[in-house]
Amino acid sequence: MNKKVLLIEDEPNIIEAVSFILMRDGWEVKTHSNGHDAMDAVRRREADIVILDVMLPGRSGFDILKDIRSDPALGDTPVLMLTARGQDKDREMAERVGANRFMTKPFSNADVLDAVRALVAEHE
Repeated sequence: MNKKVLLIEDEPNIIEAVSFILMRDGWEVKTHSNGHDAMDAVRRREADIVILDVMLPGRSGFDILKDIRSDPALGDTPVLMLTARGQDKDREMAERVGANRFMTKPFSNADVLDAVRALVAEHE
């Protein structure tokens, strides 16, 4: 059975690139593109890993991650955070709210694939 990835990202080119590289590697990829109801998507999709953008329309990825970590059914889900801003304060905030990994855009597809594989393997 394929492992499931939920990609919460609002930039179409990133959605396309990340989805392509993961699907080619055998992952089942679901996408969501806004922060308003991202938690509903996380609960519905039952993903093995969430890739979460920091800046989303409606709600920040940091706030969504706080909700994931405080939900008993979802709290252990590995989360890879993506951001266009690679500032130290963003990285520190991601770590503080519970991101398993943090990646700055632009990133290589290989780096995303390696991070997803490693995070899921660590949580099996």
